[in-house]
Amino acid sequence: MAVRQWDVIIIGNTSRNRYWGEGDEKPVRPAVCTTTLITCDGMRLIADPAFAEADRMAFELDRRTGLKPADVDAVFVTHSHSDHYAGLGSFPHAEWLAAPGVAREINDSGAYPRTVKPAADRIGDDVSVIPTPGHTPDHHSLLFECGGLRIVVAGDAVMRRDFFEDRRGYFNSADPELASRTIERLAAMADIIVPGHDNYFLVRPAGTRPPDPRPGDAGR
Repeated sequence: MAVRQWDVIIIGNTSRNRYWGEGDEKPVRPAVCTTTLITCDGMRLIADPAFAEADRMAFELDRRTGLKPADVDAVFVTHSHSDHYAGLGSFPHAEWLAAPGVAREINDSGAYPRTVKPAADRIGDDVSVIPTPGHTPDHHSLLFECGGLRIVVAGDAVMRRDFFEDRRGYFNSADPELASRTIERLAAMADIIVPGHDNYFLVRPAGTRPPDPRPGDAGR
């Protein structure tokens, strides 16, 4: 069966945004990553737990879903930037997963006494783990179907909608050209994208991109 439900638990934000007239040189605000819960038959999967504080992570999960951290079966981390795995410790009963290269980097960091396990190409029967390099070399995203739509939990392969519309990676992308190609590939496969630092959005058909955004644009 397809995924039964998915919920954005935490809507993230970038530390700076060129589309708001902010430079790439220094942060303007603390970065927070977007956290998503994917609910399948027999499995609840969290992607990119944002908050290191266990009580804060538990509050957000309860506020959005009525669930407790112990109700989560697995946690997936899209890449090895620490803001995307800060909340792993909030889910001590869950299996911790990432693509093999990402798991190795997190484990080598010594951030946690527990091991992040290498994920296979699929988590359960319904969620695919797909390579989305560019932001980092080993970046991976999650792809699944729900309600007849194809959803990609993209992590920082897509930072925000404005970066997606411009097919642009973030200032700290390891390979900006590869990041742009990955965004183009995701645009062709997804109906909905959950970006790494923004709310989810519908993917517009090719040729229907809006005008370039202006700083302060309320639609961004």
